Amino acid sequence: MKILVINGPNINMLGIREPEHYGKETYKDLCRKITGYCDEKHIAVKIYQSNHEGDLVDQIQKAYGKTDGIVINPGAYTHTSIAILDAVKAVGIPTVEVHISKVEEREDFRQVSYVRLACVKTITGHGTDGYIEAIDFLTEGR
Repeated sequence: MKILVINGPNINMLGIREPEHYGKETYKDLCRKITGYCDEKHIAVKIYQSNHEGDLVDQIQKAYGKTDGIVINPGAYTHTSIAILDAVKAVGIPTVEVHISKVEEREDFRQVSYVRLACVKTITGHGTDGYIEAIDFLTEGR
């Protein structure tokens, strides 16, 4: 199984940015957690992060025909990007939306998720463990 993990803007600032919402784990910690878990489970994983919307769309499109599942934390693009929604819809790869914080209990603007419309599942508020839950969901046949 091949999984692509995509992280949007400011996820690279984990551990620095609003630790009361996102915790103290760093982005490197998150990457180590994901790769370590996938190594144990014999899952091929690629992790990608960008602060640029088009780069995220490019990665989704490049996954077409090469990836079995996508885990995506679009960051702030969750609430604004129809382009990411359209890319996920276009490739037809089962995708799980992940948010470290419990977005449904935060600001009103965070209640809108465009990408969710194309996802098979959404996980919020489980910290970085949400990524592991998403990988499990995708690899255990949903």
